[in-house]
Amino acid sequence: MPRRSNPVRSLPIALLLLLPLTAAAENEPALLSPGKTLERELAADQTQDFRIELDAERFLTMEVEQLGIDVVIKIFGPDDEQVHEVDVTGDEGLEHVAFFNKAAGLHRVEISPFKDDAEPGRFTITVRRLEEVTVAPAGRVDQLMATWDRADSPGAAVAVVRDGEVIYKNGYGSANLEYGIPITPSTVFHVASVSKQFTAFAVAWLAEKGELSLDDDIRDHIPEVPDFGKTITLRHLIHHTSGLRDQWNLLALGGWRLDDVITKEQILTAVRHQKELNFDPGEEYLYCNTGYTLLAEVVARKTGKSFRAWTQENIFKPLGMNDTHFHDDHEMIVRNRAYSYKLTPFGYKKSVLSYANVGATSLFTTVEDLAKWATNLDTGTLGGEKLRDQMHVRSVLNDGTERNYAFALMHGEHRGLPIVEHGGADAGFRAQMTRYPEQDLTVIVASNLGMFNPNAIRGKIAEFYLEDEMLAAEAAAEAAAEAEAASKKKTEDTVVEDTVADNDDAVVVDRAVLESYVGEYLLDIGLLIEISLEGDQLIGHPRGQRKVTLMAQSETTFEIQEVAATLTFQREDNEEQASGVTLFQNGQEMPGKRVQPFEPTAEELERYAGDYHSAELETVYSIAVEDDGLVIRHRRHGETQLTPMTQDEFRSNWWFLGQLKFTANDNGMIHEMRASSGRVRDVLFTRR
Repeated sequence: MPRRSNPVRSLPIALLLLLPLTAAAENEPALLSPGKTLERELAADQTQDFRIELDAERFLTMEVEQLGIDVVIKIFGPDDEQVHEVDVTGDEGLEHVAFFNKAAGLHRVEISPFKDDAEPGRFTITVRRLEEVTVAPAGRVDQLMATWDRADSPGAAVAVVRDGEVIYKNGYGSANLEYGIPITPSTVFHVASVSKQFTAFAVAWLAEKGELSLDDDIRDHIPEVPDFGKTITLRHLIHHTSGLRDQWNLLALGGWRLDDVITKEQILTAVRHQKELNFDPGEEYLYCNTGYTLLAEVVARKTGKSFRAWTQENIFKPLGMNDTHFHDDHEMIVRNRAYSYKLTPFGYKKSVLSYANVGATSLFTTVEDLAKWATNLDTGTLGGEKLRDQMHVRSVLNDGTERNYAFALMHGEHRGLPIVEHGGADAGFRAQMTRYPEQDLTVIVASNLGMFNPNAIRGKIAEFYLEDEMLAAEAAAEAAAEAEAASKKKTEDTVVEDTVADNDDAVVVDRAVLESYVGEYLLDIGLLIEISLEGDQLIGHPRGQRKVTLMAQSETTFEIQEVAATLTFQREDNEEQASGVTLFQNGQEMPGKRVQPFEPTAEELERYAGDYHSAELETVYSIAVEDDGLVIRHRRHGETQLTPMTQDEFRSNWWFLGQLKFTANDNGMIHEMRASSGRVRDVLFTRR
């Protein structure tokens, strides 16, 4: 579902006084023009509209400064069809809009709150740039990146590779704000999870040489991994199907901050103390950084060299990746490196990263060096064609289900064209490398700003170079869909009256069926979704987020177009109401169950108060009743409120402590809780 927003914080009076004081009534269609800043107030039930006249083929940049409220920015063309949407940051800071306009006429800019229950706030909107669209793709890339092309801002480096040659590269913004050092294509970035494909390559290469097998038990190489009674293979680790708990979530739950120095040894200690798996190996796909730290350690123990040294000797040096290394020493000086930043209401701040672990992350590299690696993934020059092909083999679950994740390379599609990609995000670093194999084109983006969206930027850059191919692919797909629909219609013997013919896509579901779906559902990931019926339309409302429209694809499955997801309802035999749902999004299946609303009194909350200890993490959380609500405290993390979800289940605002489930003993006394956070499930805490 849509990303979580940051907590609302008040703004200092001094900052507020610096803002322009342009008054306007709610929904007044003010005109936008370059260099003019407008300020508006916004509440949960409001939408603010603006107008701007655009000629055809114009490039527009805008900045929307969010002052205590998280907003969504939409642009509508002259025909009032939506043509652009932006919502990247939380409820404070700047939203950057870069829009390439096609149709001439009056455009509408709509700004609305991200959350339906948002506290009132303010925002400013400024058009920074309005000019003719550059014809050449390289010029369009420069226009797209113009927002970050300034000395007082972090930014990004970009490279485009075609047929093994770098056809475009450039840098934008500053690698180091304190000294004003500009980003260039030779700037060294930490690229986070883009690192994983090198780890997968190393293990697959050793397997190709016969030095190990992908089906080896991890305990054959690292015996201190606990025996969970189920075999975890190297293949499971590569494909995120091991069931192991994720290292970052687990360490944070244990009291670590992610800006602490985190070493390989500390991660291996956390692995050694794991008591249970999230699921049986091979049963599910659940992204797990732990697996890749273990894989790097397997390479080190098998070869007798550090993972950094082995990859340097066997991968980076042969490919001429001279500015690339795995960063296993957080105190090491690196020439030409970019530093990590985040945007706050008071300007940019450092986003500290002190990792001293490798395999899952910590590759330091440049977009120029990654271009060489992308070419090798196409050609197999290093390692051979067999290994190249192995890298692209998708994972298969125990039940035979094929996933789109291969050897740290994710298969997908962009406007009808097949892609192979992986992204990364640590602290303020963001990276994306996406290959279009059939077009022999790769786009690489690396940034040092946490709010930067490299995947969206990558998509736009690819469109500049592949627009014709994309249009042809879309036309072919549309023609194939129409042919399939016509064939299906021809062979149908009966007409289903609940289906309305509109390109054979629109489905009408009986109102009684829709009513059976109304209620609250708690997903296993801890997200509570309220389903309501407005007229004949189902509406989904994830707690703490904005409402979304559910469009029927069948009687049980509904599309959530706003977030590219589907929701499928389940009903047990002879039951009048749906008993559960499954959310499908980004290749993940997230099941949930129908729950009854839970609004405990302060007296009822007292049964949960107490201290809870985890033997696995060697840490303690304290829970207390304050102001008729529950708060949870930790000596390093401070405190936060717990929100009731359903009977004996609560949710916190901490990303690493998403869901708490409490269990009572035979006497009705709460004696334990289980903590989950997406990539970590049901860590046991015993009440003292």
